[in-house]
Amino acid sequence: MIAPLRPVIVAANWKMHTTPADAGELARTIAARTREPDVIRVICPPFVCLAAVNAALAGEAVAIGAQNIHHELAGAYTGEVSAPMLAGLATWVIVGHSERRRHAGETDELVGRKLGRAVDGGLRPILCVGEHLHERDAGRATDVVARQLAGALDGHKPDALAAAGLVIAYEPVWAIGTGRNARGVDANAMADVIRITLAERGWEELAGTTPVLYGGSVTSANIGEFVGEPAIDGALVGGASLKPDEMAGIVARAAVTARARLSQIAAS
Repeated sequence: MIAPLRPVIVAANWKMHTTPADAGELARTIAARTREPDVIRVICPPFVCLAAVNAALAGEAVAIGAQNIHHELAGAYTGEVSAPMLAGLATWVIVGHSERRRHAGETDELVGRKLGRAVDGGLRPILCVGEHLHERDAGRATDVVARQLAGALDGHKPDALAAAGLVIAYEPVWAIGTGRNARGVDANAMADVIRITLAERGWEELAGTTPVLYGGSVTSANIGEFVGEPAIDGALVGGASLKPDEMAGIVARAAVTARARLSQIAAS
């Protein structure tokens, strides 16, 4: 696969942090500290902060994403948010995050339905996949990620996913807040698994052009190890995305990779 053809993306997942009173100022600060034209920046605040972040980022080249959507368009689903409700508030959305799979019991089939709602709703999806520690230790990491990916993509058409700008995030659950770190080579190998799985479905073009992000306790100190790998196209950042200094370092290092890829294209 030709990595330079894929964009470099840094997406911030604020999870259940910030309030409408402070989210706007944090978003403004991060946007000002991360102005790198060669990196696509996305901030995904809690639902209640979407409007505040939108207002704060007016005029900034920073996309705004939601952290989740419901698999139906409307209905008696108390506390849920559907794709149409996000119109004017978000242009990206995270689906299938490991915490949603774990805490909300989301299955591959349900994640696939959410992916469909995102595509139909004009939202750019970040589809998350990743294995648990016991699965990796049992040598099943490849099988788990391939199964999650195939299950979520079942029934979808590659042309529609490509048009929607599908992004896939590999997030090893065992490396999130556990003190056990993944290595760049681990992430690169799993990104290859993701692309092979896409190609085995007959989606060779999508396999080559879909950005794959790494998400697993990303910091400014370790980001270089991941974006330095040819199959990794950026990061889905959790806790560090709430810290402007960390985000500045992460985006700055991602920009180095982006410029290197653009230079390779120019030289070819």
